Amino acid sequence: MDAEGPQALGDLCLAQVCHSLNALCSRRADGSMCLSWAPLFPQEVADQLLSKMATKGILNDTTVGIFRNCKELRLRRASIRCCPVSAEAFRLALCPHRLQELDASCISGGLTGANIISSLASNPECRSSLQRLSLNGLCLDCESLGEAGGTRVGFRSLQGLRTLNLANTDLTDTVLEDICTLPLLESLDISCSTVSKLTALLDCKNTLRSLITHRLRQLDMSPARLLFVLSQLQALRHLDFSDDHFTVDDSNGRDGDETVRQLLEGSPQVLPSLVSLDISGRKTITGAAVRAFVDARGGLVFLGLLATGASSCDALSSKKSLKVTGDANENQVCEALRRYRDRECFIREALVHLYNLVTDTDKPRPDMLKLVLRAMQRYPTSLHIHLVATACVFNLTTQDLAEAMPVSLLSSTVTQLLHAMKTFPNHQQVQKNCLLALCSDYILQDVPFDKYLASTLVINWLSSHEDPTLQRMAVAVISILVAKLSTEETAMLGKDIFIMKLLAIVQQKAMVGVVDSTLKFALSALWNLTDEMPSAARSFIECQGLELYEEVLETYNTEPSIQQKVLGLLNNIAEVEVLQADLMEEDLLEHILSLLQDPQVEMGVRYFAGGILAQLASRPEAWTLDDELHSTILKQLHESIITWTQLEREMVSYRSFRPFCPLLQTNQPSGVQLWAVWAIQLVCSQNTSLYSSLLEKEGVTELLKSLAAHPDTHSDIKELSDSILHLVEQH
Repeated sequence: MDAEGPQALGDLCLAQVCHSLNALCSRRADGSMCLSWAPLFPQEVADQLLSKMATKGILNDTTVGIFRNCKELRLRRASIRCCPVSAEAFRLALCPHRLQELDASCISGGLTGANIISSLASNPECRSSLQRLSLNGLCLDCESLGEAGGTRVGFRSLQGLRTLNLANTDLTDTVLEDICTLPLLESLDISCSTVSKLTALLDCKNTLRSLITHRLRQLDMSPARLLFVLSQLQALRHLDFSDDHFTVDDSNGRDGDETVRQLLEGSPQVLPSLVSLDISGRKTITGAAVRAFVDARGGLVFLGLLATGASSCDALSSKKSLKVTGDANENQVCEALRRYRDRECFIREALVHLYNLVTDTDKPRPDMLKLVLRAMQRYPTSLHIHLVATACVFNLTTQDLAEAMPVSLLSSTVTQLLHAMKTFPNHQQVQKNCLLALCSDYILQDVPFDKYLASTLVINWLSSHEDPTLQRMAVAVISILVAKLSTEETAMLGKDIFIMKLLAIVQQKAMVGVVDSTLKFALSALWNLTDEMPSAARSFIECQGLELYEEVLETYNTEPSIQQKVLGLLNNIAEVEVLQADLMEEDLLEHILSLLQDPQVEMGVRYFAGGILAQLASRPEAWTLDDELHSTILKQLHESIITWTQLEREMVSYRSFRPFCPLLQTNQPSGVQLWAVWAIQLVCSQNTSLYSSLLEKEGVTELLKSLAAHPDTHSDIKELSDSILHLVEQH
C-alpha cells in the first residue's frame, strides 16, 4: 500500500475469477468454456469481467464462451480490444446480448468489420440498442456484406448508432455514404482511412457533433470545397483535422493546411457551435491565424496546436479555461500526452518536449511519470517512443526523486524498463537509458520488480558490449541485484559465461592496476554469485578465477576495499569442502596469514582472511600442506582474533549460518571456534532481529549452548557464546 492506496476489492475479485477460469468452467462439445455454476451477475460486473479478461490477454474463442448464457452474464458495454476472437465465436457469445457499446478495435482472429456488422444486425435488439461502436484498425471488407431477409445489411442497419470509430480502416466513400444516413449519428472518427471525399457528411449535418479526420492521406478535395462541406455542419462542436507532421509533405497536406488557415481566419459564423479544434501537425499554421481564431471564439475550450509552431501564441495565455496541446509550456505538453494516447506521432513529439522540460528537474513529478509510463505501455514495440520515454524516466527518477514516487508507480515503471531492454536488446541508447534509471540504490533495494529478469537482461547485455560507461552501470546493477535473488535464481545465474565476463572485467582492470567503481562492482558481483553457491564457486575455479585473484591480491596490496572483496569470495570457496583442495597453495595461504597477523591491515580484510584459514584448518584430514603451517595458522587465529574490536558499520551479511556449524563443534581447535563465534556475534549485534530467528531455525543456538557448557572450551569462546545467547534471549 502506498500513496495510490490499495487495489479495489472488485478488481481483485475479477482478477481471481480470471485466474481460476479453468476450475470454474466445463467444456462444450466445440471446446468453448461454460461456467459450471454462476449467480446472476450485476450487469456492470459482467461488463467488467469481459474487460478484465481482455486486458489480461485471456479472452479468446475458448474463454469468450462463458458469455453465451445471457441470463447470468448480461453484457451492455463489451470490450474485446486486441483479442483473438473469430467471427463464429463473436456471433455466438456477444451478439445475443442487448449491447449498447462495443469496442472491437485491433482484434485478431480473422474477424472483419463486415462480420461484426452482419452479426450485430442479426439481433433485432442490437439494431436499435447499439449506440457506440469502435472498429479501429480492422479490415471492414464491406463488399462481402450480402442480403439478409431481402434487405442489404450495412451500417445503416444499426439505427441506434450515435458514436462510430472507423480510424485506420479501409473505409471507402461508398460506405461513408451509408454511414452518414444514420439518423442519430453524433460522433464519427475516420482518421487514417481511405476516404477521398467528405461530401457525404452533408447528410448528417444536423446531428454530427464530433468529427475526427486525422491524417486523411487520400483526401481529394479542394480547400474551398472542403471548407464548404465543413461549414455546413452547423451542429459540430469538435473538429479534429490534425496531420502527422513526420510524413513527407504532399499536395493533400498542403491543401489541408490551406483549409485550416481559411477556417482560422474566417468568420465565426462558419461552424458556430465549435468549441474544440485540433489542428496539430499542420506545419504552416501561423500565430496570427491562431490569434484571430481565438479572439473570435469566446466559447472555445480546446485547441490542438502540437507540432504547428504556433502554440506559443500570446493570445493563448490569457485564456485560462482553454486547454491547449503544444510545446510552449508544461501544461501544453502534459495535455498532449493525456489527449493523444492513440496517436503515436504526437506522443513521440510530446515526449521529446517533456524530456527537455524535466532534464534538470529537482521536484518529484509522479503525474508526469504516469504519463510517460502510459505511453510506453500503449506502444510496447515502438522504438521511437521508448527511446525518448526511457530518457524521461531517468530524469524523473534520478537522485532523490524516486523516493517521493508511489512505490506501485515505480514498480510498474521498472517493469516497463525491463520490457524495453528485452524488446530492444541491440539499441545502445535505449539500454543506456534503462541502465541509468536502474542505477538507483532506492529502486534496486526497495522497489519490487522481477530482479531475476533484470539480472539476466543486464548480464546478457554485458556479455556482448564493451562500452566503459555502460559496463560500469551494468556491473553496478548486477552487484546489487544478485544479493537480492533467491538461492535457486542465483544458481541459474552462476554460469560460466557470466562468470567469465565478470572475470574478464577484473583482469582488464588489474592489468593496468586501475582502482575504479567498475572493478569494485565486478568483484562484488562475483562475491555475491558464489555466496553459498558451490556450482558457481566451481565455475569460478574452472574459469581460472583463483589464479587471477592471487594476482589481484598481490597487485592491490594497499587497497583494502579490493582485498576484502577478493578474500570474501575466497571465503565462499573455502566453505565448500570439495573445493578446499583448490586453495591448498602454500604461497597463497602464507599471504593470507600475513594479512591476518598485520595489525595495520584493515579489520574487514583480517576478518575474511581469518574465515578462509578457519575453514581450511577445521578439517585436518583434508590438510595437504606442511603440518607446521597448520599449527601456525591455528595459533595465529586465536592470538589475532582475541585482539579484534567490534566494528561500528555493517561489514558482512549472511544468508544462513550453515557454513559455521562445522566450526562450532566441541572438538574443533580454539582458533577455529573463536573465529566462528566472533563472526556470529558481529552480525547479531548489528542486526539482532534478522539473525536471532535464523540461529534458532538452523540449530546454531544449541551448538553455542553446547560449546559454552563444554569443559574444554576456551574461556574467550565461552564469553562470546554467552554474549550471543544473551542477545538472542533478549530479542
